[in-house]
Amino acid sequence: MSRKQFIRNAALGFAGTALAPVTGKALPLGEAKGMSDNIAANRYRFKNVRLETGFEFDGEEVVGTKTGLFSIDIEDGKIRTISSNRPEENAIDAKGMLMLPSFKDMHIHLDKTFYGGPWQAARKRTGGVKGMIALEQKILPDMLKTSTAKAEKLIELLQSKGTAFARSHVNIEPTSKLQSLKNLQAALDHKKKVFGAELVAFPQHGVYYTDSVPYLKEAAAMDIDFIGGLDPFSIDGAIEKTMDFTVQLALDHHKGIDIHLHESGDSGLKTVEYLINKVNENPSLKGKTYISHCFVLGKLDSAKQEAIAEQLAEAQIGINSTIPFGGLIMPIPTLMKHGVKVMTGNDSIIDHWNTFGTGSVLQKANLAAQLYGQSTEFGLSRMLALATAGPVPLTDKGVQQWPKPGDVANLAFLDASCSAEAVSRVSPVVSLVYQGNIVY
Repeated sequence: MSRKQFIRNAALGFAGTALAPVTGKALPLGEAKGMSDNIAANRYRFKNVRLETGFEFDGEEVVGTKTGLFSIDIEDGKIRTISSNRPEENAIDAKGMLMLPSFKDMHIHLDKTFYGGPWQAARKRTGGVKGMIALEQKILPDMLKTSTAKAEKLIELLQSKGTAFARSHVNIEPTSKLQSLKNLQAALDHKKKVFGAELVAFPQHGVYYTDSVPYLKEAAAMDIDFIGGLDPFSIDGAIEKTMDFTVQLALDHHKGIDIHLHESGDSGLKTVEYLINKVNENPSLKGKTYISHCFVLGKLDSAKQEAIAEQLAEAQIGINSTIPFGGLIMPIPTLMKHGVKVMTGNDSIIDHWNTFGTGSVLQKANLAAQLYGQSTEFGLSRMLALATAGPVPLTDKGVQQWPKPGDVANLAFLDASCSAEAVSRVSPVVSLVYQGNIVY
């Protein structure tokens, strides 16, 4: 089934309403007749919405999830009211589908993809990351010619998987200069009513390995959210010099930090410790600093993992992980136990780095559940936080905490009975709402 067919079929099956994909504009059909004017005005009602209301216990063990059907009013992009279900009313019929917070992909490269074009597998790597930099320098000029259109296609793939928001790293280096950023910003502008994003100025070719400094400074003054980085020791040959530049640029322009750190030896650990110290010296960066991948954590003994997790939590530095498996298992449960904010993303989707990304962060939550043995009703429900980047319907005690009146209407409707089933079965996404706009 093609992406367009998926979106069309999902829309028809959801509400009996034909919703033009990725426009936020609704067209009336069937039982929701007469609702279109209200939808266009961003004021409408759902009925037969399945929400989680609590856990079922056998003693102290969670053995199930209680749910009920509700009516939900949406107005001006927010949830206005949640009330007893009124199935007889003229409203968009959710048909018992489970409503969850829409998903967030917190580590992806929307600016670099083959998606939407002819199939291309990744080429054989030579020369490590520096070899890939050399490859990019050859292929980026051609990729930039279609990067706006392909980014839009990739966004639509994410939407079909329930994702309405992404943190995208975007190349800033001497080959593409600022063009990759400008092209992606154009794609995001086209999708601004139905998709949200924050951008990381990413020196994919190194800060000093190639002279990316002037372009990073220019990008930092533009509409971006984070200053990125890449393996400061193995690429630039200097942890302190590179990290000092990154931190100061973020401070000067009131941005956050999100660096790629693949190094898994002593240099990786030294980079983590150096960044912790810099954030503690500059408290304005707390809660705004992230390390993507951070593979070195998977190479430490358990005592050191505990110690670093505690330090990361104290500095409010988050970890964005793609949930690697095989020979490297990240200590995600340890990080979570200490209160480190852990988020996930697809990273590469059908590009020259990797061809395995599916676009589904719910699948990433499923993978984490398998890796860390979270097969119970409770454990599976907690793994949903990886897909949503935080919010889940029930607290650990089973108290309903989402949705509430006043919450932004970022909603995903799934063919599932509860969060645990959604994670375990990677349940299909039937419809998506972003800031009250019905995407499909």
